[in-house]
Amino acid sequence: MKYTFLIFCFLSFSLVYGQQKLLPPKEFLGYELGDRFTRHHRLVEYFNHVASVSSNIKVQEYGTTYEGRALIYAVITSPENSKNLEKIRTDNLRRAGVAEGSPSDRTAIVWLSYNVHGNEASSLEASMWTLYELANPANTKTQQWLKNTVVVIDPCINPDGRDRYANFYNQYGNIPYNASGDAREHREPWPGGRTNHYLFDLNRDWAWETQAESLARIKIYNQWLPHVHVDFHEQGFNSPYYFAPAAEPFHEVISPWQREFQTMIGKNNAKYFDQQGWLYFTKEVFDLYYPSYGDTYPTYSGAIGMTYEQAGSGFAGLGITTETGDPLTLKDRLTHHHTTGLSTIEITSQNASKVIDEFEKYYRENNNNPAATYKTYVIKSENHRDKIDMLTRWLDSHGITYGHPPSAKAAKGYDFQNQITGNVNISTEDIVVSVYQPKSRFITTVFEPFPKLPDSLTYDITAWNLIYAYDLQAYAVTEKIQPSKPYLVRAANYDVPNGKPYAYIFPYKTIHDVAFLAALMENNVRVRSAERAFTMGGESYNSGTLIVTRRNNEHINNFDSLIVELAKKSRRQIRTSATGFVEKGKDLGSGDQNFIRAPKVACVFGEQTSSLSSGEVWHFFEQQIRYPVTQLGTEYFKNVDLKKYDVLIVPEGSYRIFDEPTLSEISTWVDKGGRLILIGSAINSFVEKPGFELKRFASSEEKSEAERLEKSRKEKEGFPRYEETERRMVSETISGAVYKIGIDNSHPLGFGLGNHYYSLKTNELRFAFLENGWNVGSIKGKIKPVQGFAGYKANETLTNSIVFGVEDKGQGEVVYLVDNPLFRAFWENGKLLFGNAVFMVGQ
Repeated sequence: MKYTFLIFCFLSFSLVYGQQKLLPPKEFLGYELGDRFTRHHRLVEYFNHVASVSSNIKVQEYGTTYEGRALIYAVITSPENSKNLEKIRTDNLRRAGVAEGSPSDRTAIVWLSYNVHGNEASSLEASMWTLYELANPANTKTQQWLKNTVVVIDPCINPDGRDRYANFYNQYGNIPYNASGDAREHREPWPGGRTNHYLFDLNRDWAWETQAESLARIKIYNQWLPHVHVDFHEQGFNSPYYFAPAAEPFHEVISPWQREFQTMIGKNNAKYFDQQGWLYFTKEVFDLYYPSYGDTYPTYSGAIGMTYEQAGSGFAGLGITTETGDPLTLKDRLTHHHTTGLSTIEITSQNASKVIDEFEKYYRENNNNPAATYKTYVIKSENHRDKIDMLTRWLDSHGITYGHPPSAKAAKGYDFQNQITGNVNISTEDIVVSVYQPKSRFITTVFEPFPKLPDSLTYDITAWNLIYAYDLQAYAVTEKIQPSKPYLVRAANYDVPNGKPYAYIFPYKTIHDVAFLAALMENNVRVRSAERAFTMGGESYNSGTLIVTRRNNEHINNFDSLIVELAKKSRRQIRTSATGFVEKGKDLGSGDQNFIRAPKVACVFGEQTSSLSSGEVWHFFEQQIRYPVTQLGTEYFKNVDLKKYDVLIVPEGSYRIFDEPTLSEISTWVDKGGRLILIGSAINSFVEKPGFELKRFASSEEKSEAERLEKSRKEKEGFPRYEETERRMVSETISGAVYKIGIDNSHPLGFGLGNHYYSLKTNELRFAFLENGWNVGSIKGKIKPVQGFAGYKANETLTNSIVFGVEDKGQGEVVYLVDNPLFRAFWENGKLLFGNAVFMVGQ
């Protein structure tokens, strides 16, 4: 008994002692960093361990992923600062003008973000090493930095993608690793670990917040507003290391200090790389323009925002031989990221006073003297309530203030809908967004009508304006107009007149109406849509209006209460009619009021599809309209009985499965009543194929003329110099530009839209008008983008071409969506068009 008691005491003492000791990652994990890929839950455990033994480190969970993994961040500083951490944070917000009061604290804030792309996997490993060195009291250098610096570490922005990659490699990796790129361990299966659960690129989602991870992160980011932010990445395994300064184009709102300190940080990084003989490059490839990156969003929020790119990515595994014959190991990669992380903290600490002063100056200019041409954005009250609600929620999420103007007035402004400058009548019901506020520069980058593009060689799209994405009636004015009262949300009317109405009527204008239609269908409610506009009760209703009659819904016992409940849940205004007799148009019982059959929807999914496009479709159904979709794997697609489905969606991709027999089978399925929806590059597998009408050119004469013009152009331009090749190619590309195209909104594909549509074009695909179909969205004559860059050759190619079309084929339809209306899930008006393709076409 005595012996047992002594052992118990010894073990208890050891356990307590062990909890008091800071363990390096090797001792905690049981392996050396770089020997294997750490799964996310072990990373969380290590961060919690460090926080449990370090009073000056706090780890907090700020959200969860779609797959239920924790999103965490750590805050590290000196013991003295740790006692005043909340004052440091709030004083920084005061400095930015976000919080009231005068700041007195002078502590710099550095934020390090790791593993936004799940298979760029070295940075998560580096985060643990960096955390340890900052926590280690024996490291006198880091402890000195922390006296005037707070470091925030988000060790894994994308846990779902990270574990997808780590699980793959830990399953297939050889022991020891195989350095040949031919080995299975270097070949991730589709979709790879880069993206999150819904296959979205989180590094393109900072501004748009379409994903749960982004929404949670931006909330906590704006509670700190760091002075320096680093986003750690990986690139091709044959590339050296990249760090700031960034490449052109820089957006014009970026301050001189932000440019200058990027260079200072880069030189400090270079000092450590030079000592080791490590290769690196700067001022190339990675620009600062598109506002939704992990470097640009912080930059437009006052930080020195930077991307660091290590060679490797998902192909490199634990080790690979580069084209120069050199080994590149995970240990090498994480060491480089660890080095630049500490170097960035060091140079920030050394210049903390200047960093803070310039941050304050940045926000002082934002609040008092913004350099933007347009000082106020006016969102007209006549816009659909859904669109205003979506926009205001987005503004709220980024801490952007807005409201109603103090009085009605006349002004001059740029009309986004008509692309002209003229008189604007501003009412007290309108919403005004002034750029005289903390997020001034960010507002400008997102809403400005004419963003300057210093260089046409960009890394991403060059247009993203939310006025066009939501299709809002709005104006940009040069006059400062400050809101004087908060925006009043328009209340929806859910009252139902006494008695039982003949029909419930719901206007159809936005993605929320598509989601409401989906909810009605999921509850077995039978719905009709108006094929043509009609008038009843003195009110006009457009094509697409949803009609729910009592007749045909007798099978629902609680019919009225169910409709009201679903309408309230979806925030749909309830309108009723005591009669089916209309004043103008077709009566509610007319055959022209189309009965909408709930479709069984399938989507091609897997290898050969674009994972991003597939994810956009998946996210649309599951997260935006809550309607079931069956994903059909490309590896077994040919064995699927398509007769089970009414709608088949083919996302963007490069397909091999659509051989002649498969195309014939799909063609027959459409003839018998199926609806085929083709998105973007997927059309290439069907164009000019037997059974499908779409062609690249309307006639052999048109094709010959295009070839003649191209030959003439080449003869005129002559042979390009080798150094000019990249610039020549730009003339043939569209770098994500917005085009104003005509829309036939009398066709079901155009229901709810106006007579034009702002399309975000991200490809150069060109197809001729359908001769025996419906050219619902089209480009007639020559065209240039409303916003964004497109090469002159690309614009010439688009002359007289289809953008959205429907081919009536037998008893079914083929829907051609040349531009992807679901691109990155932030182009809100495109979601309505896509919803029409699924639910309205063919009904």
